[in-house]
Amino acid sequence: MAAARDLQARLTKPAGSLGTLEELSVRLAGLAGACPPPLPEPAAVAIFAGDHGVHAQGVTPWPQEVTAQMIGNFLAGGAVVNAFARQAGASVTVVDVGVATPLPVSGPPPAADASPGSPAVADVLPGVPATGAGIDAPRLVAAKVRAGTRDLTVTAALTRDEARAAVETGIRVADELIAAGAGILLTGDMGIGNTTPSAALVAAFTGSDPAEVTGRGTGVDDETYQRKVDVVRRALRRHQPEPADPLGVLAAVGGLEHAALTGLILAAAARRTPVLLDGVIAVSAALAAAAFTPHAVGAMIAGHRSAEPGATVALRHLGLDPLVDLGLRLGEGTGALLALPVVTGAARVLHEVATFDAAGVAEK
Repeated sequence: MAAARDLQARLTKPAGSLGTLEELSVRLAGLAGACPPPLPEPAAVAIFAGDHGVHAQGVTPWPQEVTAQMIGNFLAGGAVVNAFARQAGASVTVVDVGVATPLPVSGPPPAADASPGSPAVADVLPGVPATGAGIDAPRLVAAKVRAGTRDLTVTAALTRDEARAAVETGIRVADELIAAGAGILLTGDMGIGNTTPSAALVAAFTGSDPAEVTGRGTGVDDETYQRKVDVVRRALRRHQPEPADPLGVLAAVGGLEHAALTGLILAAAARRTPVLLDGVIAVSAALAAAAFTPHAVGAMIAGHRSAEPGATVALRHLGLDPLVDLGLRLGEGTGALLALPVVTGAARVLHEVATFDAAGVAEK
């Protein structure tokens, strides 16, 4: 990192003129242990999909079946995340970690002695490419821990074993993507109703009031929004989640996609690979990863500032500044993909911009 700061000071530009990009390049160098750091490419988006028992509380007007339907859209290449991934040259991997509705095609059953969520990452659905995962061939990984979470207002959303299985699924997905050559991982998510457990996670890890961190998700009306805040408040009152026990917090009020994203982030950090965070679902999972080990924050890059208020609270708690602020609230990994060229540009500056000495440019 010291070498990167020194190089930034010698490049043909006024010191500090690239603003946030300069510190980002320093962080990338520190993560890689090299100056200049490797360019963050190729990029791999991992979309973790799961459903939520809290849907029964009327926190969203969208039917739960949309989660499975959108997976079909991802695999057909017709979602916004697909369009942005094609633009960025990123691969797309969709992971069924907890979808409640049966998918149009079914994956291979786990072995009789397999634990929940234990199918290997290579266990993909028939007709979907298992390897290659090119930008025109999104793939689906079958790693269902259970068919959606339980209603967090009634009981814990997950058992500790289920939460652990989902975290380990995220670790396996990250390990495979990095082993296949990914230079940066991007978080994606799909799950109708998942901004409600996201708000509960942010409130639990930051100590914030539910009203401060609960947003309107897909654009709910005032009545539904007030119900949503009340649901988060009741869940926290019932479970009293302890931030020092991140697995317990994920089990009590999280979702299967949140737990899997936590694992993805932890594995990326362990592999010294940058992970570009998307919106509120991703940053609520990032809070859990940081609770497991604060060192994980070193691998995190905040792609954008979600319109969901909990995202800003979570990023402030993590000490991360978002790269772009476009008022997005779609999820899927869309904001992270839009920020990807910024991350690549920050690293490319250290590779390609001449120093004052080399270019024969006079300094002030």
